[in-house]
Amino acid sequence: MSERIVIALGGNALQSGKGQATAEAQHEVVKKTCERVADISGRGYEIAVVHGNGPQVGRIVMASEAAREVTPSMPFDVCGAMSQGYIGYHIQQCLKYALNKANRNVPVVTVATQMIVDRNDPAFQKPTKPIGPFYTEEEAKAMEQEKGWTMKEDAGRGWRRVVASPIPKRIVEIDAVKQLWDDAIVITCGGGGIPVVERPDGMLEGVAAVIDKDFAAELLAEDVEADILMILTEVERVSIHYKTPEQEDLAGMTLAEAAQYVQDGEFAPGSMLPKVEAAMKFVRRYPNKKAIITSLDKAVEALEGKTGTVITFN
Repeated sequence: MSERIVIALGGNALQSGKGQATAEAQHEVVKKTCERVADISGRGYEIAVVHGNGPQVGRIVMASEAAREVTPSMPFDVCGAMSQGYIGYHIQQCLKYALNKANRNVPVVTVATQMIVDRNDPAFQKPTKPIGPFYTEEEAKAMEQEKGWTMKEDAGRGWRRVVASPIPKRIVEIDAVKQLWDDAIVITCGGGGIPVVERPDGMLEGVAAVIDKDFAAELLAEDVEADILMILTEVERVSIHYKTPEQEDLAGMTLAEAAQYVQDGEFAPGSMLPKVEAAMKFVRRYPNKKAIITSLDKAVEALEGKTGTVITFN
């Protein structure tokens, strides 16, 4: 039986930090990303793909708010669904093309995925998830005054708007994902899933939040009993003492070591921290399995044990 991998794609897998933030530019980046994903699939792994949406949903919200005098602005959960649709479309199209080029006739499907969160999650009182473009500190302060946004500095790269990022509790469409698994590569939980809460009457209701895609991918990995949770980001390995003369790139971490590094504040919130915490949660749930954090370009080498940071229970 083939090993199952849930792959979480970071923002750099969807758009270039140097290029224009257009749909066309994203499509070009996604084409290259999907060649890497197709390579993993071609090595006999069964995969599902989860992606982020921070920059994209931020721009959709901005566009909607800017046009509110002409057409009604869309609520945040609807903007999240829009981002899930168009990013999924790009990945679905490009991944199918990459698979066809490799003579692999594997269906690829995107599932619009809702994610149940707790209405009382403390995250709603303390927004942490960066969305949208980067600003200077001066621009960020102006945004806080003009729009009432919460702005925070993002890992030395600039200032961004932050929104609530509640913990995902249940994937609404998980049964459909499981049914599709054996017949297709499924793109699911896009942007962490569309955040919804359960009403007393059983109806689901969207809320203003962005769920961290790494935690969503971890939950999916648990639900499908994946063998590996693979989180792809900008760096080849997780580091401690990041961007200091004492920086150390880690080939591996046990659960206890990772917990100590988290306690020591080694990983930036909204950046590496959720990736490490998601990896820890997965190996805590499945002590005989592993999580890998690495860059997109090194994904295959990491699966071969040549690079990346491997998180294990012991």
